[in-house]
Amino acid sequence: MRMLRTMMKRFVKIGKLTIIDVDGEAHEFGPGGVPSVRIKLHDKKLYTDLFLNPELRAGEAYMDGSLTVEDGSIRDFLTLFAINSDNLRAHPLQKTVRKYYKRIKRFHQRNFKKAAKSNVQHHYDLSNDFYKLFLDDDMQYSCAYFEREDMTLEQAQLAKKRHIAAKLDLQPGQKVLDIGCGWGGMAIYLAQNFDVHVTGVTLSTQQHKLAIERVVKAGLTGKVDILLQDYRDLPGPFDRIVSVGMFEHVGVPQYSEFFAKVYDLLTDDGAMLLHSIGRRGGPGSTARWIRKYIFPGGYSPALSETIAVVERSGLWITDMEILRLHYGKTCREWEKRFAANRDKVSSMMDEKFCRMWEFYLIISELSFVYGKNMNFQMQLTKDRRALPITRDYMGKVEAKLRRRKK
Repeated sequence: MRMLRTMMKRFVKIGKLTIIDVDGEAHEFGPGGVPSVRIKLHDKKLYTDLFLNPELRAGEAYMDGSLTVEDGSIRDFLTLFAINSDNLRAHPLQKTVRKYYKRIKRFHQRNFKKAAKSNVQHHYDLSNDFYKLFLDDDMQYSCAYFEREDMTLEQAQLAKKRHIAAKLDLQPGQKVLDIGCGWGGMAIYLAQNFDVHVTGVTLSTQQHKLAIERVVKAGLTGKVDILLQDYRDLPGPFDRIVSVGMFEHVGVPQYSEFFAKVYDLLTDDGAMLLHSIGRRGGPGSTARWIRKYIFPGGYSPALSETIAVVERSGLWITDMEILRLHYGKTCREWEKRFAANRDKVSSMMDEKFCRMWEFYLIISELSFVYGKNMNFQMQLTKDRRALPITRDYMGKVEAKLRRRKK
């Protein structure tokens, strides 16, 4: 416990953390105030494990019950962790460990076709019924766009689709590709509101099945095609490409391949809108717990490592927008709905899964509220003249779509 106690003294500078060890002795850290949380360790191995690998082992211990929250909530514990995280990362051992993982991150992100499919299915093929318990009615599993503070999740996800559609400058008769189409919501929205044909691709069998059902139900057979296929195997060309929440699964080693394929798939006057989680402050590495349990092969890039590859691809960056707090609000809404349906999730999965997913949703939210995460929307073209040279058209289309309210 001595090494862990020493690290905790350096770590907790805001709030108060009380750790009850296996023998029942209380160890207090921090100046007091909020957040204040008391946790209990039920396994002596955690003394060393948490010292050596706190980000991974805290999550695992909460999942398996060897770390329990005795006073306060898991949200309080993770909030305390988030607001003091810079102190933890400044610890000499943790600095060395993080430097090492940054060096080897490329090996964790080798998303060749077989690995990419396996990684996607690990997360997205859990169960469509499970995702329906906490997502909005359209099953948008990406950052919503909160134009107003009082928006519901459904309203904010609709606003996201409007915002993206307006940036695509869609014209009648165009062919649109949706890379990583999820359950088909964006593809259906574009086909319903514009006279375009949309092809959506996903590697998730569960998403593919439900997306096809939704297309048929919407009466869009012949206007929307949903394919169970890797984007790298697609022929082109397409007038427009949209990708929302998929780039995080590409991995740095495949960025050149990704943007080269986008270039090949676009018509000469085509355009793409790429929506992705990103990070402030330069390249990093994916948190070990997230990589192991939630998104194997996943990585949220810094703009510097993304733009550098785009510059070599021959594509123009014609517009860029940073969304800072929107995903934090989105994750908060998901976590509220998950908590309200926890009993259903427990009967569908098990309690360990519930703790894992609760942990995931909360740390995701806090990474946008206190950490370095943000979202970016990057507009790309092959030709500098492909789109209007002012942004006025975006606002006009968005206003027109807003009046439709669907």
